[in-house]
Amino acid sequence: MALGSAALLPAAVQASSHREAPFVTSIPKADATDFYMFRSYEPGRDKFVTLLANYVPLQDPYGGPNFFMMDPNALYEIHVDNNGDAKEDITFQFRFTNTNKDAQFTVGGKKVSIPLVINGGAIAGADAPGVNVRETYTVNVVRGDRRGGTRGAVTNAGSGAATFDKPIDNVGNKSIPDYAGYAAKHVYEVKIPGCETPARMFVGQRKDPFVVNLAETFDLVNIKAPAVEFDANAERASRDDLADKNVTTIALEVAASCLTAPGDPVIGGWTTASVRQGRLINPAPGAAAAPSKEGGAWTQVSRLGMPLVNEVVIGLKDKDRFNHSKPSADAQFADYVTNPTLPMLVETLFGNAGAKAPTNFPRNDLVAAFLTGVKGLNQPAKVTPAEMLRLNTSIAPATKGAQKRLGVIDGDNAGFPNGRRPGDDVVDIALRVVMGKLCTLNLGCAPADAPAGAIRFTDGAYLDDSAFTAAFPYLKTPLSGSPQGQAQAQARR
Repeated sequence: MALGSAALLPAAVQASSHREAPFVTSIPKADATDFYMFRSYEPGRDKFVTLLANYVPLQDPYGGPNFFMMDPNALYEIHVDNNGDAKEDITFQFRFTNTNKDAQFTVGGKKVSIPLVINGGAIAGADAPGVNVRETYTVNVVRGDRRGGTRGAVTNAGSGAATFDKPIDNVGNKSIPDYAGYAAKHVYEVKIPGCETPARMFVGQRKDPFVVNLAETFDLVNIKAPAVEFDANAERASRDDLADKNVTTIALEVAASCLTAPGDPVIGGWTTASVRQGRLINPAPGAAAAPSKEGGAWTQVSRLGMPLVNEVVIGLKDKDRFNHSKPSADAQFADYVTNPTLPMLVETLFGNAGAKAPTNFPRNDLVAAFLTGVKGLNQPAKVTPAEMLRLNTSIAPATKGAQKRLGVIDGDNAGFPNGRRPGDDVVDIALRVVMGKLCTLNLGCAPADAPAGAIRFTDGAYLDDSAFTAAFPYLKTPLSGSPQGQAQAQARR
């Protein structure tokens, strides 16, 4: 049996983590959409781990005139736990600065500031004269607690500079004729304090890599009921509602030996964004006066490790609390994993077609998948239950073309939930796992506990590694704002 298109949640879901909690919808520049962590599968880079943190959801390619710069008043972080205690041991901190060059035209004998981020002339290189706003960033690595640990600046391996340029978004083909080549000039080889091997880094706009059938999901899961026999076309039957969207990516490729602790190859990872506690709005902003003044302690407002957790696991009343919390405090959310509501929703909507919820409580299979890692796969030697991506860095990567989109449940141990690669179809995987797929494998439960465990649930929006590149930063060139056309979005998929 199969579900023609998947059952997610009819209310609070917006892709992997796009607008997933009430408060973060008001600050989209701090909204993390997806987090990836995997052994690099670019040829010759298999000793490295790639970390991708995506922010600023649902970017329309034509979204000018200001497009989608990062927030200079926010702190973006990628955290790594390498001893299983649910606390960060290594944190990469990104801060952004936007500099208005105030390009002007002489009009009737007067110099007048222009209104656009592009002031004429094709853009080809970093900090090009034709770009009216220069966006730069700095990166610090913190070892230990991010507030009290040792801190050092990430620097350019060639020049020693500690400030990096971020490419302007893909505003259009006339302004940036070769966006792929232009963006490639913003891939940096960097030195990380405490790491002997140079790393690679990129921050910039990419095509949104997440694939999901959103619209029908929101409409009370307005999809087909399970069929008696599986239809292979069901996995490709629905539209990817993010096919025409871009996103902003923070990408790091770091030697695995720099991230792991001695004796344990398993690491955990998650990304967060924080803003200052206080904001004073300026009633009269101008060239020398910012529209607001930020102050006070950093306050975390976005958190993302495993995909879909805050969407389909955490209850609506606790979504903001989850975004403000740390993995070390996840015991407060345990009931959402051990006694999940999503399977009951699927049964309520499709129980007559055979989609019965698992009966094993507590759901130890989900505890393994979401909170501890799976024993023998990606569970650390000592583990504190907490939600994060976990990656066993001793498992060799699968090359592009050899990856299985369903990851571990299809026999590919280099894929989700052992970390997460861009080509892992986490919607289909998560649906099958939450409905008892691991019980059919005797992982934390028995086949009899999951009446629907063998159903090949799908949302109908197909994803595999053909949608991504074979080299860092792995995500595709963003869709251009101009020229427009439906064919453009389809050609990029």
